[in-house]
Amino acid sequence: MDLEWYAAPVTGRDAPVRRRAGGGSVSDIMSRMGKLHRATSVLTTAVLALGLAACTDDRPTAEDAAGTLAEGLSRLDVADSAFTSAEPSAVTAELATITEGFAPGAPRVTVAGVEETGEDSATATLDYVWDLDASDTDWTYSTTADLTRVEEVWQAAWDPAVFVPNLLPEEKLTLTRVPGDRGDITGARGEVIVTQRPVLRVGIDKTRVPAEQQAASARALATLLEVDPADYEQQVAEAGEEAFVVALVLRDDATRTVTDGQIDAIPGALRQADTLELAPTRTFARELLGSVGEATEELVDRSEGTVTAGDVTGLGGLQLQHNAQLAGTPGLEVNAAPVDAPASPSQRLFAKPAVDGADLATTLDPRLQGLGEQVLADEPSASSIVAIRPSTGEILAAANGPGSDGLQTALLGQYPPGSTFKVATSLALLRKGFTPQTPTECVEEVSVDGRTFKNAGTYPAQFVGTIPLLETFAQSCNTGFTSARDRITQAELAGAAMDLGIGVEASIGTPAFFGSVPTEAEGTAHAAAMIGQGEVLVSPLSLATMAASVGAGSRVTPTLLAPGESTDLDPGSESAAATAAPTGDATPSATAEPSGEAAPSAFTAGESTTLKTLMAAVVAQGGVQLLKDVPGEPVLAKTGTAEFGGETPPRTHAWVVALQGDLAVAVFVEEGELGSTSGGPLMKAFLEGAAV
Repeated sequence: MDLEWYAAPVTGRDAPVRRRAGGGSVSDIMSRMGKLHRATSVLTTAVLALGLAACTDDRPTAEDAAGTLAEGLSRLDVADSAFTSAEPSAVTAELATITEGFAPGAPRVTVAGVEETGEDSATATLDYVWDLDASDTDWTYSTTADLTRVEEVWQAAWDPAVFVPNLLPEEKLTLTRVPGDRGDITGARGEVIVTQRPVLRVGIDKTRVPAEQQAASARALATLLEVDPADYEQQVAEAGEEAFVVALVLRDDATRTVTDGQIDAIPGALRQADTLELAPTRTFARELLGSVGEATEELVDRSEGTVTAGDVTGLGGLQLQHNAQLAGTPGLEVNAAPVDAPASPSQRLFAKPAVDGADLATTLDPRLQGLGEQVLADEPSASSIVAIRPSTGEILAAANGPGSDGLQTALLGQYPPGSTFKVATSLALLRKGFTPQTPTECVEEVSVDGRTFKNAGTYPAQFVGTIPLLETFAQSCNTGFTSARDRITQAELAGAAMDLGIGVEASIGTPAFFGSVPTEAEGTAHAAAMIGQGEVLVSPLSLATMAASVGAGSRVTPTLLAPGESTDLDPGSESAAATAAPTGDATPSATAEPSGEAAPSAFTAGESTTLKTLMAAVVAQGGVQLLKDVPGEPVLAKTGTAEFGGETPPRTHAWVVALQGDLAVAVFVEEGELGSTSGGPLMKAFLEGAAV
């Protein structure tokens, strides 16, 4: 814009006026001058703002450096941080040394605050959280890190105490799980079964014997303790120079046969007194109770973090299946220890107390359990005795003989029941109008679809022909029952069995097999099922349950744990798949009624009375008359012999079930003769012992 300026006095109304060359009013000129002033003000403001921005400090802050350091410590890798007197790689290496073997891994680190202490210095407060285990209790603490700005870079002063308070150079973290007192396992009337009992840990202390003598000492001690000499010698050789290598843990009671003098006579041998959760004897309910010891690698892997290497835990049976209750919650100790001597802690940094375990109450009667094992002590094949109280369903004994070789035959065995199943068959016949006096056809043999059914070779000839059901049951006439196969369907037979508890699932606090009866079968399969053969399978527990149901007059549900105890198994513990395998060709049928919830039982007290009459006849005039003389209330029983395998003659299982007062018992011998000859004497010995 072209303007001309004229000089004029600078007072009053005669102030200077701009005039546009070539004309224009004064008011136009003044308006245009106002717009110019406003534009000039905006331009001036912009220029000032640009100058202020040029003076702002955009250098890295102490807060940025603290955040980067916290992130790096959370990863145990501080490569992105700077330090005043160490390379980041050296600090990262030191963090790896500090946490080597420290199971929780890395902490969660956050910045709690940053305080400026000078123009180029600050102090950062770091909060740490270590998740040590599955509980809600974490190890928490705070540390400080001094920060200094050097050439526009914030550097941290490194010291192990920045990571853990009071941690010194050349120290590392160690984590120790401290078990609480383990709960006991108790039995009937609260009697203690498993508790802390004295033991001796016997082994070679390599510091007490010259290196050249260690192999000979290892072999000598192994021979004394009856463990593998070559294996133990190798263990000693591979252990550290100062190791104490345990060869065996001995009960330190009257049963110990290895003497202190024998141990002490071996150079380098050492015995250490300790305690361990043990049953009254080495064999007492071993398969049921399990044992306690250091966790195996397999248990650690499947425990989902609840059990770690070195933990003392249940190793089988109830000890494993209810380990969480029995063990409680282990405590934790975090210690600082020299890197070169981690077993020698220098200071305790954190401790969480252990929570003691709780007792597990069972229904086992220690006297009857021990009696059952004593009765079976000389039986070479797999065997068991299960005793149940009919009035309550309590399992009083679940004994296995030495021939079971560690398998849980009593609760998990799967075997054909033979003629003991005639109790269920008779119940089905009673429901079709049979009475003890109903005639049955007990002939020499019965042919069904080409298969011949016969009686036992010792069957008394005077009872061949048309005889009443009572005699057919008492003498255990196979053909008498197979001849009646058309009177009941397979579904009715399976229903009668279930009404007596066979094939009905029950949660007892440990895996168990409750039996399997096909609901569909025809021809030879149905005929075989009538006498407990073919695809019918039971365990000693399920047959004892059947007998108990007869005794109670209603279907009994067996129980092993006392009221109030949880029957749920711990996650990761052994499952019902770990069974004693069926013998021979006895395999469950595809049409067998699966174990599970059953319909309410239709079994009546009247039916129970009739079945008791039939079972009384077995003792009075049938196969186990040797039970007549057992003291106490009259004994009611049923014998059974089940064929298996492909040999000629076939191998046989021997069974006996019995009722006496409020006691129901099943006896099983895997490689028996007849139920009466193999099982009968064992049943007699048990009932006589129980009566004392």
